[in-house]
Amino acid sequence: MSAVHPSSQSTSAVAEHQPFVRADQSPPELTFQAVLVGTILGIVFGASSLYLVLKAGMTVSASIPIAVLSITLFRAFSKIPGVRRATILENNIVQTSGSAGESIAFGVGVTMPALMVLGYDLELTRVMLVACLGGLLGILMMIPLRRAFIVKQHGRLAYPEGTACADVLIVGEKGGTSAATVFTGFGVGFIFWFCTEGLKLFLTYPARALNFFKGAVLTTEVSPHLLGVGYIIGTRVSCIMVAGGVLAAWVFTPAIVFFGEGLTAPLYPGQKLISQMSPGDIRSSYVLYIGAGAVATGGIISMIQAMPLILASIVSGLGDIAQRAGANGGGAAQRTDRDLPLSVVLFGSLGIVAAVWAAPMLHMNLIGAVLIVLFGFLFVTVSSRLTGEIGSSSNPISGMTVATLLMTCLIFLWLGWESDFHKLTALSIAGIVCIAASNGGTTSQDLKTGYLVGGTPKSQQISILVGALTSALVIGGTLLVLNEGGTVYSKKELPSATIPLKGGEKLEQVRGPLAASDTKEYHAVHVRTGQIPGVQAGKYLVDDGGRAQYLVDPAVNGRLTAHDDGTPATKYDAPKAVLMAFIIDGILSRNMPWELVLLGAAIALVLELAGVPSLPFAVGVYLPLTTSMPIFIGGMVRWVADRLARRSAAESEMSPGVLLSSGLIAGGTIAGVVAALIGLKWNLAIGEQVLGGWATSNGFALALFAVMVVFLLIVGAKRERPAAA
Repeated sequence: MSAVHPSSQSTSAVAEHQPFVRADQSPPELTFQAVLVGTILGIVFGASSLYLVLKAGMTVSASIPIAVLSITLFRAFSKIPGVRRATILENNIVQTSGSAGESIAFGVGVTMPALMVLGYDLELTRVMLVACLGGLLGILMMIPLRRAFIVKQHGRLAYPEGTACADVLIVGEKGGTSAATVFTGFGVGFIFWFCTEGLKLFLTYPARALNFFKGAVLTTEVSPHLLGVGYIIGTRVSCIMVAGGVLAAWVFTPAIVFFGEGLTAPLYPGQKLISQMSPGDIRSSYVLYIGAGAVATGGIISMIQAMPLILASIVSGLGDIAQRAGANGGGAAQRTDRDLPLSVVLFGSLGIVAAVWAAPMLHMNLIGAVLIVLFGFLFVTVSSRLTGEIGSSSNPISGMTVATLLMTCLIFLWLGWESDFHKLTALSIAGIVCIAASNGGTTSQDLKTGYLVGGTPKSQQISILVGALTSALVIGGTLLVLNEGGTVYSKKELPSATIPLKGGEKLEQVRGPLAASDTKEYHAVHVRTGQIPGVQAGKYLVDDGGRAQYLVDPAVNGRLTAHDDGTPATKYDAPKAVLMAFIIDGILSRNMPWELVLLGAAIALVLELAGVPSLPFAVGVYLPLTTSMPIFIGGMVRWVADRLARRSAAESEMSPGVLLSSGLIAGGTIAGVVAALIGLKWNLAIGEQVLGGWATSNGFALALFAVMVVFLLIVGAKRERPAAA
């Protein structure tokens, strides 16, 4: 059972708040080892979160598992002669600097892969710059809001994850926290998923078509990290998500097959006869647009519902900034009330805006820079307040990003800015604002934890700036590795039409099958929807005569699930990023099947009128059933475990099952990153050579997954004794 800090339940005056470490005490805090460990863990969990957001469009808060790992690692180091035990404030610095990786990964994963969906290459410098600028901007804009939301609203804004993280740190200081469960989950998740994705020892997606129900497929992904996600987000949300998946896979797809298989011409926007389409083809041609409309509408509805809080946040934040600016600053502030000076915030923000405007790869203009300032401050303020109300996991960052993108694109459309250049500008604006809002909410959560345990705000702000910068520099490379690892260079599905070479550039190095069998240089040409008659949208490598030699199918939202030799290729649906691309292309190119989008919007409205949260349902519609099914299983395991252990809702949030699930998420996702990295050089698919037919057996994969499910249930149902005070 978690320890409860007295102040976490108090509604008394701010003056009565007493943190765990008093303001007149100054134990070691912003030390080199704390920042170093936090930075390393931030990079690890950032890569983990990026993998997860590409697969499922969501992440989970990394603060608590990082805090648990920090406590245990430093406790182990303290057994070395001459090494002291870390203080609670040093552990707080570790979780503060480490949490930046998860929030930046979410913002990058939601926006930057849209480049490939729109038909552009991922550029490392662009991704790194957007991540750095957005991450730093979010932190700087949150600093002057700390007193308004953390101090003045103490007792009214709950900050659930921040308060829970403070409980973990306090219990750990008293000797009651162990990371054995997290480490166990990490090991199980890593080994299981590396055997699946890296070695291909068993099926990733066991599936069976329902012959009595044409077009419907019963399937799941045997994923440790998605199982862990379902356990952490809980039963209700996971059930709503899988309901959306069932609607898409067992209602929409069979209905399209039933009504369309007799058609003798392709049905817009599809490019093949429905009778020739697989369930996956139907999903990509029709259901994705319905899901995109539902997700966009759900995000906008969540913004409208939060509008009173939004307005209150802006008024409160502006009032506190004006109060601070007008104060003469007489007398030194207590240690627990020291922030970075406003001059750092002001000049740092101006420097970021100048860098945004000046960077050539962002294709930014003055209006774009101004929009970043306006939307950035607006949504950092909103995100910080909503995090206090409903927590990081429920914070509608994607809804804010959709709103930013819609407003930006409509402004551009009004100005007549509809070129490819302006699409990149709109996406860059959305990316920076999304990352800023995500990191602003995370920063406020961390500052709440510091407020409860007695941390120095200035030290936390410095540490999260360092953590954000280092994670942002690494996250771009991680995204490129994941994409390259699943990119397919195929000689199948090549167009017979000649592709014009205008704008094509020679590739000096080509990875994949080309490296071993083809050393020629080709022109890389991007073809967008409807651009060349008879040529499907995508990236092609063509010879000097314009004849396509290879289709380059990316890992993100690619349509080829295997290489030409039959080796499976890892693909990422990146649901939120595809939504961003749909919005940009639909508005600025006026090339959107609005009937399908409006159908999705109507579904979201029906759910809201019925009292069901539309956003998780909409995400379930958008994602394949293979993704939402293991999330649903994880949620059901938590339901059973909590009832077997007779836990309250508060106890459930700190149960062994939650810690094990955090480890499963980290281990599984990191294994995916490692498998993608190794796959760039070596093909480790040895499943059929080692296990023969077992490697492609549905039953074998499901049996192994069932063992992991039972293990999670056993650990989750274990009831721990309360820690000694």
